[in-house]
This record gives sequence, C-alpha cells and structure tokens, in this order.
Amino acid sequence: MARHQQLPVYLSLDEAAEVMSLSTRTIRRRISDGTIPAYQCGRRPIRIRLDELEAALRRIPAAKW
Repeated sequence: MARHQQLPVYLSLDEAAEVMSLSTRTIRRRISDGTIPAYQCGRRPIRIRLDELEAALRRIPAAKW
C-alpha cells in the first residue's frame, strides 16, 4: 500500500500578510532580505510555504526585571 505524502500549503502574498498580521509590502521586504523564502514558477504569482512562513518567526527572549 502506498503512503500518501502531505503536500505543503502555499500562500499568496495577501494570504501570508493576513496570517502574519502584516502588510503585503512588509512581506515583500522580508522576501527581499531573505527572511522569508518565496517561490515563483515562470510568470505565476509569488507563493510562500506556510511552514516556512511560520519558521521565519523569531521568539523574543523574556525580559528579566
């Protein structure tokens, strides 16, 4: 019996911006600076993998008062 592999979920720029509560302009800047990997096939729209978008988040260390 063949195993079914889970395919990655790809988001548009607008969807990624909504998920992250950011503007599409900020998403484009993060793609440009390499923080968020993005994909494009030919002239098709830019897509971002959901798992890589989530991995781009950094945890901020707790402040010690």
